Amino acid sequence: MSHAWTLVSRPKGSPSMENFALRDIPDQPLKEGEIRVSNSFFSVDPYMRPRMDEGDSYIAPFELNEPMTGAAVGRVVETRSERYKVGDRVSHFLGWRDSATLKAENALPLPVGDLKDEYFLDALGVIGMTAYFGLFDVAEARPGDVVFVSAAAGAVGSLVVQIAKLRGMTVIGSAGGAEKCDFVRSLGADHVIDYKSPGPFEDKLRAAAPDGLDVYFDNVGGEQLDAAMGVAKRNARFAICGMIGMYNSDAPIGFSNLFTVISKRLQIRGFINGDFMARRDECMAQMGYWVSKGLIESRYTIFDGLDNGPQAFFSLFSGGNTGKALVRLGA
Repeated sequence: MSHAWTLVSRPKGSPSMENFALRDIPDQPLKEGEIRVSNSFFSVDPYMRPRMDEGDSYIAPFELNEPMTGAAVGRVVETRSERYKVGDRVSHFLGWRDSATLKAENALPLPVGDLKDEYFLDALGVIGMTAYFGLFDVAEARPGDVVFVSAAAGAVGSLVVQIAKLRGMTVIGSAGGAEKCDFVRSLGADHVIDYKSPGPFEDKLRAAAPDGLDVYFDNVGGEQLDAAMGVAKRNARFAICGMIGMYNSDAPIGFSNLFTVISKRLQIRGFINGDFMARRDECMAQMGYWVSKGLIESRYTIFDGLDNGPQAFFSLFSGGNTGKALVRLGA
């Protein structure tokens, strides 16, 4: 018997426990070509909030009363596939549950060794791909650029700060509160802005980048995106990764600096990690090197037990996580 979180109603504004239910899923005999995986960790991510709404997006919405999905890591406990044997470590997309049954072709084999499972849901997984390709391909960042990263204490943002510094860029990061700002400084950021401190955000950003921005890596949207448009240099490049500051709001967002898209010839491009899946090996080789040499630091906020899945997700919107938020199973 496995157990999985399901979405039972669509949130209006911020999600709450009444939107979720933990339900039993009876195990069925494996079909040819299937494996059963005992999950050790699953990921909670901001993009899951729009999936709780109806309507078109870049990924299908969660179906009501069906098990939710997301990235997970675990070990094969039963197999009817020649691809995997019992004990193999894999990643897959059937998170939000303690065990998963899936076609072997839908799992990704993970290397044997002492790299922790967590890494494959962070720097060596789609989070690392998002940071790497968003910075270098979408924003076309290069040595000497002044780069602003919002939500710089989060999973993606904290990696962007570090890899931008490794490539010789000046980095400005934003975070909320003294503890998170200290964390961003520890990653090597040249300037850190506490977005919770008094005063207009654009004034703070302009003080940190008096000569303007070459690149903005956006994880937040809203006021910080508007400020970046105001402070950007001509021909600056924006990589729009996420808009966590807007996901729980139905209120329209105004942009006072929107005209600068024309006047400054700004390049603003949205993307998702799936756009670069064919180049995954390229990213993993570079990220793996940086991780192996201790050049990238990862911080995790771990929530123990399947029961804490929703609380882990809520933490993304309440400021309750630093770095990557994960749910650990079997602890």
